[in-house]
Amino acid sequence: MRSTPTFQYEQKFWKNGLVYIAGADEVGKGAFAGPVVAACVILPADKSFLSLEKINDSKLLSAKQREELDLVIKANAVCYNIATIEIDVINEKGIGIATDMALYEAVMGLPALAQHILVDAFYIKNIPQILQTPIIKGDQKSYSIAAASIIAKVYRDKLMTELDKEYGKYQFGKHKGYGTLTHRKLIKQFGLSPIHRTSFNLQKFL
Repeated sequence: MRSTPTFQYEQKFWKNGLVYIAGADEVGKGAFAGPVVAACVILPADKSFLSLEKINDSKLLSAKQREELDLVIKANAVCYNIATIEIDVINEKGIGIATDMALYEAVMGLPALAQHILVDAFYIKNIPQILQTPIIKGDQKSYSIAAASIIAKVYRDKLMTELDKEYGKYQFGKHKGYGTLTHRKLIKQFGLSPIHRTSFNLQKFL
């Protein structure tokens, strides 16, 4: 059963006087093409903004819902930051390192210093573990992580839609680079594009 995000994790720190509690998440890690994107968001401790109950794991929302919430989150967050790691880095260093780099840059680029970071699933390297709380399926449990997943997803989807203009035959605007059946057929038909992840074993689809 899927859970619904709450502020239960954030409240543990708010009660101890820490107010800048950040949520961090990534999107695009499993995609066959395009960048990996991470976002970090600090929501207000007074929780004084609308549509809070609609915030959830970005994968469980429609594109329209994500776009609406993206505006609400950005308008009401204490601050947020988005980081993108491009395909050349992914192919050179691998998706694991690239994803960690995206999360690190998202956190470190915040306009305000996070006092603690709630992160989906894994610790972020090069940030002291004492300053982090990894939460399995965190985007379904923490409003802050869910908010990060939403703005990262909206941002990456827009990037992939722009890339679709350059590589239209791959239909990136529809599948956003993920390994759908249609995408796999297009890879077989046209081969790999410059934005496909050669660090992935995509040769089996050719």
